[in-house]
This record gives sequence, C-alpha cells and structure tokens, in this order.
Amino acid sequence: MRQSRSTHSKTEIFRIISDSDTALSHADIQAKLDGLCNRVTIYRVLERLEEEGKIHKIVNVDGVVNFAICKGCTEVHHHNHLHFNFEKCKSVICLEKFVPEIELPENFSVNQFNFVVSGLCDKCSVKY
Repeated sequence: MRQSRSTHSKTEIFRIISDSDTALSHADIQAKLDGLCNRVTIYRVLERLEEEGKIHKIVNVDGVVNFAICKGCTEVHHHNHLHFNFEKCKSVICLEKFVPEIELPENFSVNQFNFVVSGLCDKCSVKY
C-alpha cells in the first residue's frame, strides 16, 4: 500500500467529491478545480484516493468513469450496491440501500460488481 500523502491538489479533489451529491467524472472535477492542477495530476490523485479507500469508481452506461465518496472502506471497497445513471442530465448517484442478491454457481465468488440502472430523475421526467 502506498503511503498516504496529503497535497493541496489531493485535499481539494477529495473535498470536491465529498461535497457532491452525485458522482463526478474527471472532466467535472477538472472544471471545479479551475486550473489548480493538470489532468494527469487529477488522474494520479483519483487513483491514490481510490487505493486508500476514500473514493470508488462507477462506470456509467456511456462508459464514462465517475467517482463517489466511500463510506466505511479502507483498501478493500464495499460497493456492491446499485448506481443510478440519469439519462437526461447525465448524473450518477449511489443507491446504497439497494443491494441486489446474486446467485452464482458453486465455487464462484464475487469480489465486486458494477451495477448501473439507467433512467430519469424527478426533475428530468417532468414534461414542459
């Protein structure tokens, strides 16, 4: 495991993800940083935060990787819950109360899964 270093970039990226109600893409994070660091530094910080068990990845239905805060993880992530991908506004959220039960063949084991449900949020589904 890497030694945990705290840099200004890392602190700001973690704050941005922590303060968000939705999972954020690399592009979302970069826009919120307003030039604080370059895209490569952002990728490295995101990787480090994930290794430290502070954030987790969610791949949305379009293949875009989003990042959300971890609750109670260390180096081992526990995110076997649903994620909801909003088709219109492109947001992604964790649905931690919804954990699907998966039956596997004998001698199979699950390390992790990425389960994304796609649809509309209450704001996007309102017709004007």
